[in-house]
Amino acid sequence: MQTLSVSLGHRSYPIQIGSGIYHDASLLLAGLESQRVAVVTNNTIAEIYLHRLVSTLRASHLSVMEIILPDGEEFKNGATLNIIYDALMRERCDRSTTLIALGGGVIGDMCGYAAATFQRGIPFIQIPTTLLAQVDSSVGGKTGINHPLGKNMIGAFWQPKLVIADTDMLRTLPRRELSAGLAEVIKYGLIRDEAFFYWLEVNMERLTQCESEAIAYAVERSCRNKAEVVAADEFETAKDGGRALLNLGHTFGHAIETALGYGTWLHGEAVGTGMLMAARLSARLGWLADKDVSRISRLLQRAGLPLKAPNIGAEKYLDLMGHDKKNIGGQLRLVLLKSIGEAMTTKDVTTTDVLAAINDCSDD
Repeated sequence: MQTLSVSLGHRSYPIQIGSGIYHDASLLLAGLESQRVAVVTNNTIAEIYLHRLVSTLRASHLSVMEIILPDGEEFKNGATLNIIYDALMRERCDRSTTLIALGGGVIGDMCGYAAATFQRGIPFIQIPTTLLAQVDSSVGGKTGINHPLGKNMIGAFWQPKLVIADTDMLRTLPRRELSAGLAEVIKYGLIRDEAFFYWLEVNMERLTQCESEAIAYAVERSCRNKAEVVAADEFETAKDGGRALLNLGHTFGHAIETALGYGTWLHGEAVGTGMLMAARLSARLGWLADKDVSRISRLLQRAGLPLKAPNIGAEKYLDLMGHDKKNIGGQLRLVLLKSIGEAMTTKDVTTTDVLAAINDCSDD
């Protein structure tokens, strides 16, 4: 097991990464502040992991309630969030109750937002069950729900007390979910870790086969990158770069997810195509070499990710991208690449160039 730390002063917390650790009582108890726990999961994950986790908690003499939500991005909304609130209210939970998010990014985001807002803030723990959640969404304290006009537009910054990333859980992932997670892994190499990008080029087949040693290394390296970025810019307030760089490909990708309907494309699939759009736009502006765009495209393809986005129409793309949280004063702000391993934010991009990059990566 490896332990990393997200250094945020009194809000600092550990990330525990290892094999078979999600039901380790000593780890769980270290992150709890009271004897009362509510585990939030979905009906798919509940069948696989919930019983053992709850049994471990109850064997440690904790009072445990289970909150089981429907599975899918399309349920990441206010109505589903209210299921959590209703359960907490019925059981007369108070501010000492700890929520445990057992699931992927959807569960982690909704459970975290419930924790941030129930009685104005209660503690929570992340136990991410997907690769995407282990390397990205479980770390950093971004929580929230989707709105019909934009993804993750309603939420709060609320840091967990502990993240437990059990790499054994990734063995049960469908291939499509594993590929979606690899998009976020590739992102870290692109924005700040050129050596990691090269390692991914050498080892991608090991990752797609979920080889234990390779997966563990990729999770650890990704989490280390994420923790460093979050520690330097927790609330994404840096005027240039900072935490915003973690959103490479997301402005394009969120537009795809919203236009198609949440859950039609997985988040990582949309982000992967969005990163390719950002790379092509970077090349059009003369910042990124064409050979590097080709390297990025090949790696995304080897990860099992789509290279062509659905053609939702130029006006739809621009309208949905206009809702992006990184925009300032109504002006589009994008994360682009100067090179592999170096990202930047910019507002100095014309609509013509943006649309050209979108068209380069869209189905005819």
